[in-house]
Amino acid sequence: MATTAKTRSVTAHVPEQLAQKVDLMAERLERSKNWIVKQALSAWIDQEEERSRLTREALADVDAGSVIDHQAVQAWADSLSTDTPLPVPR
Repeated sequence: MATTAKTRSVTAHVPEQLAQKVDLMAERLERSKNWIVKQALSAWIDQEEERSRLTREALADVDAGSVIDHQAVQAWADSLSTDTPLPVPR
């Protein structure tokens, strides 16, 4: 017997133009508006969780001193259009 995940309604007021886009997308994909909103919300949450993870990772690198001096990066970037580009700064 298959188990059904527990669900709950979430209400949000959205601009009319966005609601119309959801309606059009649901019609085009032959899916419910509920399905469209769940997909969009899931994708956004995944994106925000990844952004948060990467930010925490970057801050840990800063705390550990694993950074590259801005001037070194700028000098490297400026050298890329020359005949003798600098090695990638480390």
